[in-house]
Amino acid sequence: MLRFVRVLIGAAAAVTIVVSSASPAGAHRNDESYLYMDVGDSSLSGRVEMPYPDIRTVFGLRLSGSVADISAEVEANLDRLQRYATDKSAIGADGEVWELTFDGFELLDEEGVGVNGNGYVILPFTVAMPLDAVPQVVETVFAPFLDEIPGRNNIVLVSNDWKRGIVEEEANELLIVTAERPGGEIDFGETNQWRNFRYSIDLGIDHIKTGPDHIFFILVLLLTSVLILTGSIWSPSPSFTYSFGRLVLVATMFTIAHSITFTLAGLDLIPLPPSQLVETLIALSIGAAALHNLRPVLGHREWALAFGFGLFHGMGFAGLVQELDIGRGTQLVSLLGRNVGIEIGQLVIIAIAFPGLFMLRQTRLYRPILVISSLGLAALSGVWVVERVFEVDAGINDIILKVVYWPRSFWVAMVFTGIAAAVRQIAVERDGLLPVGVPAGSDDAEVPSDDVAQHVGGA
Repeated sequence: MLRFVRVLIGAAAAVTIVVSSASPAGAHRNDESYLYMDVGDSSLSGRVEMPYPDIRTVFGLRLSGSVADISAEVEANLDRLQRYATDKSAIGADGEVWELTFDGFELLDEEGVGVNGNGYVILPFTVAMPLDAVPQVVETVFAPFLDEIPGRNNIVLVSNDWKRGIVEEEANELLIVTAERPGGEIDFGETNQWRNFRYSIDLGIDHIKTGPDHIFFILVLLLTSVLILTGSIWSPSPSFTYSFGRLVLVATMFTIAHSITFTLAGLDLIPLPPSQLVETLIALSIGAAALHNLRPVLGHREWALAFGFGLFHGMGFAGLVQELDIGRGTQLVSLLGRNVGIEIGQLVIIAIAFPGLFMLRQTRLYRPILVISSLGLAALSGVWVVERVFEVDAGINDIILKVVYWPRSFWVAMVFTGIAAAVRQIAVERDGLLPVGVPAGSDDAEVPSDDVAQHVGGA
């Protein structure tokens, strides 16, 4: 068993390298403007990013102080900035220029800046494209500040292009323009579904890394995977194989369930309920599973809980791709990749949490761990339900993410596993391990002793 535990921990450590990696982000130099394009199958949109120093030089704005101060100044001058961006930008094909429509603005920096501080004003736009599909080659002009400020150059990039496997990239430079050459042709390239699949895996993993509700649903099911019901009482499971088998069943049913709704809703084959309802049900799933740990009315059918609530978790995952303007083939590849990424994330959670729980299961600490953890997760579930029903923010997510965000959560789990090993060793040396339970129907089945009932659990 200990050898298998070491294998699990080693596998989780190896995956840490994979899931912690990120594609390089392009650096903003504050002396260049950027035109980012989001390429769909039949739509084209994007954003123009202009640096504070150049805006100050050409428009005479201050752009300093708090975020509210800068936002107010940009808002007051938004028409000027949008007209300027429209005059200096053009996208089209075959000699035809398509209309750009700018709407709203964002600021790249979230903190206030000084009088000479840096930052970017971001102006999102959509393209009125008269074609049924985005052509592979488009013609682009992007000339903000090139005439007004000597020595400037600007960069045109693609931020998202799913069918070519470009997702949320910040460094995919396609064209560098100068005052002498303010535009040129951009060839988006051939379809690359392998890159789409690979990036979709990354996004699926990232969704688990940054989704504490999904993480806690898995953890709450893990708590009883190392126990066995004898009557209505939780006892330590008889073996690693028995616990791992139950865990595999629960994880498999959860996977099947969320894969069904994830795929069907993602392909628009079933309607996706309002996100507020889906997210509320996901929060409720954690509370229901936690309370089931304390009063297991379904017995060992935790897999039924995992399957039932997994359907709603799948709907939450489906919202990741439903709004994308991509073809059915591209969407299928993306769905498959994200599903694989989500499964990798779940397996990592299991790999780093299960060994410590298994080693503790026969110690007298496990009963309070089960009760306190389940009550805490049920309470957290209640807070999330209130937040999502009434659309308020209690600020608890920021606190949780500091603990569970990868790879910090990996090291938390490793510390927990080390402590669990030490506690178990002490219990062994003091002959203090609790007797294990026996599966129902076994020839060795017997009613657990009062000692086991008192210290390991009871409904």
